[in-house]
Amino acid sequence: MAHYIDGFPGREITVKGSKYHYFGGTSYLGLQTDLEYQDLFIKNIRQYGTNYGASRKSNIRLSVYEKSESLLADTVGSASALTLSSGYLAGQFVAQNFNKPEYKLFYAPNTHSALYNNYNKPYTDFIELKCAILEHLQSNNKVIPVVFIDSIDFSGQNYPDFNGLKTLPLDKIIIVADDSHGIGIIGNNGEGVFRTLLGFKPKELIVCCSLGKGYAIQAGAVFGTEDRIEQLGNTAFFGGASPAAPSSMATFLDGQDIYNKKRVQLFQNMSYFEKTIHQLDFFNHMHGHPTYSFNSPKLADYLEENGHIITNFNYPAESSSVMSRIVLSSHHTKKDMDRFSLLLNSFL
Repeated sequence: MAHYIDGFPGREITVKGSKYHYFGGTSYLGLQTDLEYQDLFIKNIRQYGTNYGASRKSNIRLSVYEKSESLLADTVGSASALTLSSGYLAGQFVAQNFNKPEYKLFYAPNTHSALYNNYNKPYTDFIELKCAILEHLQSNNKVIPVVFIDSIDFSGQNYPDFNGLKTLPLDKIIIVADDSHGIGIIGNNGEGVFRTLLGFKPKELIVCCSLGKGYAIQAGAVFGTEDRIEQLGNTAFFGGASPAAPSSMATFLDGQDIYNKKRVQLFQNMSYFEKTIHQLDFFNHMHGHPTYSFNSPKLADYLEENGHIITNFNYPAESSSVMSRIVLSSHHTKKDMDRFSLLLNSFL
């Protein structure tokens, strides 16, 4: 059931005059409602304006983009990076770049639609995917396989161990990973999975992502080798698109201390919450990530009846199965989690 509200869904939301505690969404660091972070954003809006509707190839160029891309690349461990106006656009940017005769596209289970070209369908499991890739390589090894994958697909198949991915002939494959739910969150510095995937030694690695979930700015990013990022940056796709708002990129540069502080708080919240739940194995949980998925409509209804709303809807389409997910954030207090844990334990 959809609920319409008139403000950002933070720790609490008001639905038809009633207040609920909220444990959903993707505001992992709770930055959207953080006053210190808002003040930083407002300061940068006053310097850079609310929007910048010009090409990055224009004769007038803002240095904030190159500065933020350099910091992003250093953070994740890639040689280079590009930013765009959204994570979905970043995914389409990369996917369309490989929609050429010299590449064969493959989609791992649960791959996000942001990476699809036309009407691609993911393979049902990695065994099927591996067989298809090997068959392709045997018949036409001059056409390079490109495997698209979500780093965090909430099924536990990928992050943190990537056991299915490691079964593929990675030295012959270009890996394109969407790390939208990892960037800014996973790792001590929010570096995401780039270094992990690079350690598997694929033929080439490209990571794309939204910066909205971890960093609370409306932007996307692509990470890869210097040659690949230069090639992507020289396309008409990139040159013809307006960039992310420069105030967002400036806020990313200025907000590093806030990110670090909020990330520590998030890790503390996860540790505390997990100690208070009696049957943590009821949930599909990935170590180090603040989400706890489950398949129980009765639990979702029970929580809402008792003043707590979680992520609970058909995703990504109405025909899809219901996604039920508890999401912890840095903005949740110990009192919030105590109350919520008591409810969960009474149901479980």
